[in-house]
Amino acid sequence: MKNMKDDKGTISVSMVEETLALAQARGFDALPLAEAAGIAGPMLASPKSRVSSAQYGALWAGIARALDDEFFGQDSHRMKSGSFIAMTQTALTARNGAQALARAVGFMRLVLDDLGAQIETDTQRVRLRFVQREGTKPPAMFAYATYFILVYGLLCWLVGRRIPLLEARFRCPEPPAAHEYRLMFCDDMTFEQPESYVDLAPAFLELPVIQTTKSVKPFLRDAPGSFIVKYRNPGSLAARVRKMLRALPMAGWPPADQMALRLHVAEATMRRRLKQEGYTYQSIKDDLRRDIAIGELQDTDRTIADIATAVGFAEPSAFHRAFRKWTGMRPTDYRPARADFTRRTESD
Repeated sequence: MKNMKDDKGTISVSMVEETLALAQARGFDALPLAEAAGIAGPMLASPKSRVSSAQYGALWAGIARALDDEFFGQDSHRMKSGSFIAMTQTALTARNGAQALARAVGFMRLVLDDLGAQIETDTQRVRLRFVQREGTKPPAMFAYATYFILVYGLLCWLVGRRIPLLEARFRCPEPPAAHEYRLMFCDDMTFEQPESYVDLAPAFLELPVIQTTKSVKPFLRDAPGSFIVKYRNPGSLAARVRKMLRALPMAGWPPADQMALRLHVAEATMRRRLKQEGYTYQSIKDDLRRDIAIGELQDTDRTIADIATAVGFAEPSAFHRAFRKWTGMRPTDYRPARADFTRRTESD
């Protein structure tokens, strides 16, 4: 299956709803914005549904254009369309990671009034400490995440690797999509803290900026929406398990005891650590099957029967049942708009 090794992951509809709520608060109708990004109304109505990183990236860009604000109205000063391009060009000529971070944070200081960050460095970590203007309303988690995605995603791209995150602390209450935010940041993430900051491993400071004016155009086409999945936390045990599974044909996915051997841990240890991260081995396999199936439904013309076989189901009916359990929807609901005939012939 050609897409398996390129699996890009999916994003919970709860994150989509948070994004759309910001547009609605400014008088925009959410449904046309979602549909323009390929996210159908029934997906929004199903709490278990997922969207692809491409769909979420398109939604992010569409809302930013509609509001003419790449910070989605979360600051009293608009971050006008084109700001991220300008920030990228400002940081592109930096010598190394340290200078690139300083330029990105400095740029954000120019375009936002209420939320900013200070850089604090020692031998153990680089702390990005969030600061808010006195007298302003405390930021919601989505505001911190938007700021972080813009700066961190650009920084990772400039130095050509994901920079490990050590811990994250936020003053705001725990959001409904806390699990998605932990994927975005790191496992060591807590809320309702006295201050807000993210600690990065310091090795990136000396790394050279490897991107050029030639590589910037394809980067800007998908950024910054693509960052949400691209630079997700890879350090967790669940991420390691997922990566190992993704590299194998689905028919060759090992049972739990053999996966533990591959990870060089006892099976009980693997189960305990996965439980601490909010997973079981079976749930990771199911999530990966789900994400691969969603990718195939949205990006290929393969029949649902073929996709069912490719993701390990002997009967299409079993795949339909599993897909409803995963997403609350039918596989056909995830197909892009197409001829009615195709929908009729594939419906369950």
